[in-house]
Amino acid sequence: MIGGAGGLTFTYTSLFRPPRQLLEVADAFGLAVFSVVGARVALGVGAPPVVVVIMSAVTATVGGMVRDVLCDETPLILREEIYATAALLGGTLYVGLRAFALPDAAVAGLTIVAVSAVRLAALRWEVHLPSFRVEEVG
Repeated sequence: MIGGAGGLTFTYTSLFRPPRQLLEVADAFGLAVFSVVGARVALGVGAPPVVVVIMSAVTATVGGMVRDVLCDETPLILREEIYATAALLGGTLYVGLRAFALPDAAVAGLTIVAVSAVRLAALRWEVHLPSFRVEEVG
């Protein structure tokens, strides 16, 4: 099944250029879903909240980092993008919403919507993290 999907994707992208906005929406949704998956797995093994948040962000961002490296691009996590920040927000929100004893499906759904919305809003309005460069002396 995965091989078939990969083959179809390869064939499609060989013939057509996928719309950038569609790829950005899919990437934002994937970031959000994997943020929830990472949080759930960490909670499942009894990790404390801070570890849950970190594992949520790591799970969400590493896949995109591998994708970017394979595509010979600078990974989004190393740019000024609101990417890892959105994933950290996802883990924090997931842990926070669970404190209200909401059903797990509601917690997951709200987290996915929030992370996707933050990422897409940052793309739409070109919101970036601040950056700086260290000047070499000498």
